[in-house]
Amino acid sequence: MRADRLVATLLLMQTRGRITAAEVAEELEVSASTARRDLESLSSAGVPVYPQPGRNGGWQLIGGARTDLTGLSSTEAQALFTLVGPGAALSPDAKAAVRKLVKALPEPFRVDAQAAADATTIDPASWGQELSAGSEHVGLLQRAVVRRVNVTFGYKTFGHTGPGHREVGPLGLVDKNGHWYLIASTAHGLRTFRLDRMSEVAPTDTVFLRPADFDLADAWASVVETVEDRQRATSAVVEIPERLLSVLQAQFGKHCVVQNVVDGRLRATVSAPAPVMIAQHLAGWGAELEVVESDSVRAELARIGSELTSLYG
Repeated sequence: MRADRLVATLLLMQTRGRITAAEVAEELEVSASTARRDLESLSSAGVPVYPQPGRNGGWQLIGGARTDLTGLSSTEAQALFTLVGPGAALSPDAKAAVRKLVKALPEPFRVDAQAAADATTIDPASWGQELSAGSEHVGLLQRAVVRRVNVTFGYKTFGHTGPGHREVGPLGLVDKNGHWYLIASTAHGLRTFRLDRMSEVAPTDTVFLRPADFDLADAWASVVETVEDRQRATSAVVEIPERLLSVLQAQFGKHCVVQNVVDGRLRATVSAPAPVMIAQHLAGWGAELEVVESDSVRAELARIGSELTSLYG
């Protein structure tokens, strides 16, 4: 996992002082190009890692091989832990390595470095088709999480013609299969916001108090449970040619569960918050797909078909 490699690469540089991409590749059992990309990622994130050209060159951590990491400034330490934190959330070994690295930092740097490591988590599972990721706001929001300052933004919700104005305390970011979400403290408790619905994001000078017991992974797990329950509110059993399963899975993500396959025809259960949302996904399938269970979804498909017939004859 990438977070493990970045931590291991930094530790190698601390112990050896200078190291080549080929040596990193050999130690970590990856390709030389992968090792080079990792070294470049550390450098571009602001960690003081620089290539030294020449016959005896290589990559070096400026400040020497320091096991206490005092070669890092506060900003550089935050950059490192922002980079490795998301991947470490998926690996117990990498998470343990990050904790040890935090303890190796000078005392004044530890709180902000830990906040940077905890600012983002990754959830690779898909919820089906999504809109654009909104990743242009990630860097600003990560810095606000570390600094513990409120942010303001316009937020567009369904049923409203324009974005409403919000001011929240950002607690952490989640990358869910390439789409970004913000968990934040508001006057009404914890709320989750999609970054692709945000506009005019800006930090304020207002410092907020981060709850001492807040854990980003736990908070996101609670969000996922709530969303999953809502998305399973309506189900339908459908029958399609087996060869088209990947298309159905792309539409419904994990809310498409295969039941059986008989003579090349596949039955699956698909779920969504409401019958109309299932019908809207299925209407374009035409006769390739049959809803074999769910009167409410069949009724919605009939309504959509009638509307299309009236409009296009």
